[in-house]
Amino acid sequence: MKQLSSLSPLYVALLATSLCMPSAAWAGRIEGAIKDANTQLPLQGALISIEELNLRLESNRDGRFFFPKVHAGEYTLVANYLGGQTYRERITVTETGIVNTQIQLQGKGIEHIQVVGQRGALSKSLNRQRAADNLVSVLSADALGNFPDTNISEALQRVPGISVERDQGEGRFVRIRGMAPDYNAVSMNGTRLPSPESDRRAVALDVVPADLLQSVEVSKTLTPDMDADSLGGAIEVKSLSAFDRDDTYMNVSAEGSYDEMTESTNPKLAASYSDIFDDTFGVAVAASWYQRDFGSDNVETGGKWDFDDPALLEEVEQRDYQINRERLGLGVNLDFRPNDNNDLYLRTLYSSFVDKESRNANEIKWDEPTLAESPGAVEATRSLKSREEKQDIASVVFGGESRFDKWSLDYQASWSQASADKPRYIGGADFEGEFDDVAYQNSRIPHISAADDFYSADEYLLDKVEIAESSAVDTMVSAQFDLSKAGSIQQMPVEIQFGAKYTARQKENREDIWIYEDFNEQGITDDALLMSAFAGGEPNYNLGRFGPSIDAAPVWALVNSMDSEQAKDDIESQINDFDIDEDITAAYLMGHIDIDNLRVLAGVRFEHTAMRAQGTGFDESQDDFFSSDTDKDYQHWLPGIHLNYKLSDKTVMRASWSNTIVRPTFGQLAPGFLIEQDDDELEASFGNPDLEALESMNWDLSIEHYMGGLGVISASGFYKDISNFIYEADLAGYGKYQGFDKAETFTNGDDAEILGVELAYVQEFGFMPEAWRGLIFTTNLTLSDSTANISWQDAGTQEREIPLPSQSEMTANASFGYENSYVSFRLSAAYKSEYLIEVTELDDANFDLYQDAHTQWDFVAKSYLTEDITLYFKGINLTDEPFYAYTGHSRYNAQYEEYGRTFQLGIQFINM
Repeated sequence: MKQLSSLSPLYVALLATSLCMPSAAWAGRIEGAIKDANTQLPLQGALISIEELNLRLESNRDGRFFFPKVHAGEYTLVANYLGGQTYRERITVTETGIVNTQIQLQGKGIEHIQVVGQRGALSKSLNRQRAADNLVSVLSADALGNFPDTNISEALQRVPGISVERDQGEGRFVRIRGMAPDYNAVSMNGTRLPSPESDRRAVALDVVPADLLQSVEVSKTLTPDMDADSLGGAIEVKSLSAFDRDDTYMNVSAEGSYDEMTESTNPKLAASYSDIFDDTFGVAVAASWYQRDFGSDNVETGGKWDFDDPALLEEVEQRDYQINRERLGLGVNLDFRPNDNNDLYLRTLYSSFVDKESRNANEIKWDEPTLAESPGAVEATRSLKSREEKQDIASVVFGGESRFDKWSLDYQASWSQASADKPRYIGGADFEGEFDDVAYQNSRIPHISAADDFYSADEYLLDKVEIAESSAVDTMVSAQFDLSKAGSIQQMPVEIQFGAKYTARQKENREDIWIYEDFNEQGITDDALLMSAFAGGEPNYNLGRFGPSIDAAPVWALVNSMDSEQAKDDIESQINDFDIDEDITAAYLMGHIDIDNLRVLAGVRFEHTAMRAQGTGFDESQDDFFSSDTDKDYQHWLPGIHLNYKLSDKTVMRASWSNTIVRPTFGQLAPGFLIEQDDDELEASFGNPDLEALESMNWDLSIEHYMGGLGVISASGFYKDISNFIYEADLAGYGKYQGFDKAETFTNGDDAEILGVELAYVQEFGFMPEAWRGLIFTTNLTLSDSTANISWQDAGTQEREIPLPSQSEMTANASFGYENSYVSFRLSAAYKSEYLIEVTELDDANFDLYQDAHTQWDFVAKSYLTEDITLYFKGINLTDEPFYAYTGHSRYNAQYEEYGRTFQLGIQFINM
């Protein structure tokens, strides 16, 4: 890799030597807190500096700041906060004394700083962004209420460079700078969140309600003290703390929502409370409950096209989804400050997500691939899938900070676990029939036309029923510490920091499958197997005629009367079971030096990964099971340099060079395999535990200019040089899979690169004449160009160039808002361009699967009935934007799905 691993020990030694040079013997200390003069709420991200010493830092989440070991003398303390007046104070430091100053900041031209509503959210975000050493974007808790978002992932799509992957129209996974969710890291309260998904590392953030949060921070460049497992960026979620407020705080809301697709009304309740006792002990409690009935209509080909001229369709499937989702979130957070030098905290989270889904489907396979509007003979299968899945995330984090005479120590220990359980469910109840003269129209949204018998339940006979149950558990235990010391080199402020972290992670997956078939051999007559004995009403399907649905109850009655032991599929019940253990040991050394207006931050991180995978494979050609175990370890040296230059108080330039990695997902590493033999044909599907971690060298350059009032215009460029990227492909006929007709797995690609630019403009118009002061406009645009090379062996080395999988070339967000003392409005849009989902044929781009571009419009309106009570209305997906994926070209369907609109009406009480 391009990470200078051979030079890294020397790099560490030189850095340590330079940063440990003798420093001046400083004696006194300056500490304090900064708050809004009117509300007494703490102001995080304020820039606090001592002019004569060129010392600067940012206030923490409760507004506090600390300058340890300052020479005796007189100094000028300056506090700068966007949206507030610049504060200046002359202070005197004695040899051993402590100067404690409490800054009460006033707004510019107004009574106080606006710390609530759209302006307050904007102010908090911009101040923290400006103060950071690296490139970050921040979303505060106040901002969450300014958009119609029900979970973290949907809230994050408003951040520059962020888009979301949706499931049934709801945001689930977060993409940063167009990069896939598995390329990004998610932490909460400083500890990594495990994934309840059995095959992913990416955290489905719809599991965590937005009501439990204080802020979300997205770091697009990583410093050496941060976990290195990220390509696009790292997401840090911070939950409530009592010290985020100055006094007793209570927030209660009740909401009803209406789903247009299912015409259902759904409730939501949320509450949070915090208080501080004796100025030393803080308690914050938050709870949220939300239940929603909704659905979607789908038609998909799955890429089953024959592209001989002209293009012919082989298969198509209609799907109707009926879904109920219930979310419960709980958090209890404790803070203890026994004295000015020690802070202790306990952060807890419990989130439960129950997803009940019933899916009716019509699968149509033509005997011969067919043209549009050309009737042909088909095999048709009507099927039912009915399941309930419960996903839980639990996390406990204990930590603290201690400030000594020369050093500061941060420490933390955590335990977290995510699980996903699917108790016995109907994986597929398939009824089959054969029909003539079935045709389709429209290659983009296929519409089926057939005779009436195609829609008659008596024409279908039960072929088989698949019953399944599964569970996945992801457990993480970690401990870490960070030590830092401030000093000086030739009167230039310096800080050195080093630390270590150990993480033990265990991923377990279990699955059992039962196949019920050959019913006649078990004495069940055809009359009892007709679909009419299992049929329900016809779904409200918007994409054409559907026909009768299938009820789950008679299917369960049938399988429960049969012998489950005889139906057990021993092969499928073993090859999908796996245990993957991953131990990561990390250490880092970094430091920064301030040279006038330039801050240079440099360091190196070392990460050692030990991975053990255990699973089972089955080879049908030998009719035997085989253990599939892998034990491997690898290490990475990851140096980085970050430059932060203040052209003025309003303009900041940043540049960085960093190195990061992305470990393969658990689905990609899964050791189980299946080799099937049908006559002389061999077909295989398997994970690949020998995959290498993706490695990336990252270059970033940005400039930010903060304007009058609250506003910023910024531009940043980034370049990522990537090796070992991972993609899914059918390798049959290539290399060691020459004798296979199908070999579906994951493999490392060659090199890839991403070049991009990110632009953002944010402005509130408080400096304008009275009629314009309530306006707020935000917009951002991320453009990127990615290229990746894949190669294979076929009469010599063959290769072709593809976009990096899951990489959108354009991501854009915009919102236009208005706010005054009585009302607040905000209209917002989120856009992401098309991206490559999967390479299905190595040598034929016509079969590459793409997700099409997607734009969603949302709206929120608020009425401030009193100082404490707000009435709000939200509209989601106003233009009824569908999901669309295609095969090779946008006119050839892979999947089309509609979700409808959602409207919410709620009331909120906040006592600040």
